[in-house]
Amino acid sequence: MHKRLSRRSFHALVASAAVLALTACSTSSVLEIPEPQADPQKYAAIVIDAKDGSVLYSRAADQLRYPASLTKMMTLYLMFEALESGRLSRNSQIPISANAARKPASKLYLKAGQSIDVDTAIRSLVVKSANDVATGVAEHLAGSEAAFARQMTAKGRQLGMRSTVFTNASGLPDTKMRTTARDMAVLSLALRRDFPQYYSYFSLRSFQHGGKQITGHNKVLEQVAGADGIKTGYVRASGYNLATSMRRGGKSLVAVVMGGDSGRARDAHMAQLLSASLKKASR
Repeated sequence: MHKRLSRRSFHALVASAAVLALTACSTSSVLEIPEPQADPQKYAAIVIDAKDGSVLYSRAADQLRYPASLTKMMTLYLMFEALESGRLSRNSQIPISANAARKPASKLYLKAGQSIDVDTAIRSLVVKSANDVATGVAEHLAGSEAAFARQMTAKGRQLGMRSTVFTNASGLPDTKMRTTARDMAVLSLALRRDFPQYYSYFSLRSFQHGGKQITGHNKVLEQVAGADGIKTGYVRASGYNLATSMRRGGKSLVAVVMGGDSGRARDAHMAQLLSASLKKASR
């Protein structure tokens, strides 16, 4: 008699198969797009057909890069797991420690001793990329940010992120932090696949906090028809990073661009990659 797979075990098998597919199809088609405005030492990009896992474009996709705030996609993955297991609810309060409050911008400028509900915390991580909130979440769920970072790295390995090491929950500069464009694509696909009930957070362009409307940096959501997320990122060492999901005309893509010279140049390059890749994608 065959044992029925648990939902999580099934997802682990699917993830393993997806990673094998991404590896097997690593020779990309040459798309006719302009050269990116990016530092060659920081640039990397990949476009994945989310329907069959094939790689439609790949350039330096396995070279080590700094994730910057794309790191927060894994912070959110672990938050979604905690919501699913009942460890958190959307109304749960995340306390802000003095350590969290000291984190540099981008942030919500929360003070030590304050707290933030989980729903607002998620919105602030997606839209504002709030570093103080990311550290607060890490400390709340794991006791310390270092312990949470180890959980992030372990979860990445489980999902098939073979080259990624996380050392904090925010993506703030750390020479030990590393990832690849391919690994960030794997994480983007996992968020879509494993948490469809929460994935709509990544389409947010703004949110309300403290009586103010806070607007995000993900301009591709406005510029590319069918774009539904996922996350921007920037530190000086990484350049301008972006992970994007797009669904249009029965086709589905996930793409990652790293190392852009500016947010505008990165966004334009992402739009070009998605447009060219869509023509080759399966329905």
